[in-house]
Amino acid sequence: MPVFFALCLSLLLAPPLVAGESGDLRSPYTIVDEAPASHWREVAPADSLYIELATGLVVVELLPAIAPRHSANIRALAAQGFYDGLSIYRVVDGFVAQGGERVATRERKPLQGAARQLPGEFEFQGKLPWPFKAVDRDDGFAARSGFLHGFHAGRNGDTSWLLHCPGAFALARNDAPDTGGSEFYAVLGHAPRYLDRNVTVFGAVRHGMPALQRLNRGRDASGQLEPERRNPIIRVRVGSGVPASERLRLQVMDTDSPSFDELVRSRAHRPEAWFVHRPDYVDVCGVGVPVFVVRSGEAINLTQFFWRFRGWYVYTAGRFA
Repeated sequence: MPVFFALCLSLLLAPPLVAGESGDLRSPYTIVDEAPASHWREVAPADSLYIELATGLVVVELLPAIAPRHSANIRALAAQGFYDGLSIYRVVDGFVAQGGERVATRERKPLQGAARQLPGEFEFQGKLPWPFKAVDRDDGFAARSGFLHGFHAGRNGDTSWLLHCPGAFALARNDAPDTGGSEFYAVLGHAPRYLDRNVTVFGAVRHGMPALQRLNRGRDASGQLEPERRNPIIRVRVGSGVPASERLRLQVMDTDSPSFDELVRSRAHRPEAWFVHRPDYVDVCGVGVPVFVVRSGEAINLTQFFWRFRGWYVYTAGRFA
């Protein structure tokens, strides 16, 4: 019995992914550059939103498995042109960009087969079709934090939810829990993890963070913009409704792949010669999930660009095939 108990305890206290020595780790940039094609997955058009702003195109990947009702609802809203002509009316520097039909005033555009308010899907109970890749333990917000199918996620027992890391896509609400449904926001900068499990987070920005960073900011602490300074939403479409000639082929690094495992360890142990002090730790929001834009009809080339905001890297690349 003592042996069995010790075995169970060792499994329970198994170290997260970042544990261990740095060894012969490659730099994060080299890992991304050299990751084989099998370590990437393509974003499904049906699970993507194309948000066209005056500042550029933003593409969001949804995770319907974590919030099926909200995913179906926002697809229905986009398909009927609900967001076209509305605005991003609240932008707080380093926090969020929020838009759609304003919760406070309810602009009351007509709806067809969709809802303005839905019961919150703040967390998911049960088994999901992908493994949970743990990075940290007991970070103050979750018993385990890590990744789920390319999304930053938390887990307590069999309860899972997506985290407010940079680029997270969620729905705003009023004080009552079940008042969200049509008004969305994206996290711009630091990770406001205190919002986790208080709203429905069900996606991540995969392309176009610079377009969000270029939006007009609010002039007071609330971030609310005057009507004449609001950022117009030209239109929002589901990816499957975008003509193939206009659709982006986005590849996301598979967070269950060996390349991503090494990337997390490299972020924690920092093998580059530049580092004098190596923390041997990384929090989950400190690891950006790499994304490539696959472009066709040009010579084979690979150019890597890194956009850095407050220490968080978003990988945007042109992979030509």
